[in-house]
Amino acid sequence: MKFGVVVFPGSNCDHDAYCAAEIMGQEAQFLWHESRDLQGSDVVILPGGFSYGDYLRTGAIARFAPILSSIKEFASRGGLVIGICNGFQILLEAGLLPGAMLRNRNLKFICRQVNIRVENAFTSFTNACSERQVLQVPIAHAEGNYFADPDTLIGLENSGQIVFRYCTPSGEITPEANPNGSLNNIAGIMSRKGNVLGMMPHPERACNPLLGSSDGRLIFASLIRAISLMGASKPELIKAR
Repeated sequence: MKFGVVVFPGSNCDHDAYCAAEIMGQEAQFLWHESRDLQGSDVVILPGGFSYGDYLRTGAIARFAPILSSIKEFASRGGLVIGICNGFQILLEAGLLPGAMLRNRNLKFICRQVNIRVENAFTSFTNACSERQVLQVPIAHAEGNYFADPDTLIGLENSGQIVFRYCTPSGEITPEANPNGSLNNIAGIMSRKGNVLGMMPHPERACNPLLGSSDGRLIFASLIRAISLMGASKPELIKAR
């Protein structure tokens, strides 16, 4: 299968995502922000970084990039899209996911390992995980404080669209385990159709034990399995409830 990694001016995790796909034995290619050609990608990754220098606010300019129109059309047809960190912020600005990102609770950039709990293991992004499995992955952001209005939040909770929450190493959801103040400890959500995921932690930086964790491989393994099932014309994985 083929992973397409979008490159914006200011992206700094594009090569990490590219290497993660190769570590998993898959083909990867870079997709330039000014292009509209996804080059036959099976999965599109919007990587972390500072697209367009994060001017105005994170993801605000990237949403107008020519490549985004193709990604929206790709997603409307059920194509798999994952936005990581700045990529998550772009998905929110582009309206592909609901909600918004605020500055971290402590108003500081945070870069460290965190624990996240898998809230929905029946998705194209988590089918290699177990329900409530705890993954160790790094974060690196200043605006990862997820916010949504009460109705949106209730909808996400009731439909199983919350995929990851920040937790303790034992899987408890506590205020102390929340690094940025994100509502309900949310670390990652998906679209109602279940084919677009946004997450603040970096699974691509947790694909080799030398980096402190290889738990991020489970996200990529899940995507590979999902594409395999789609190619075999088997029933889709459970999306949202």
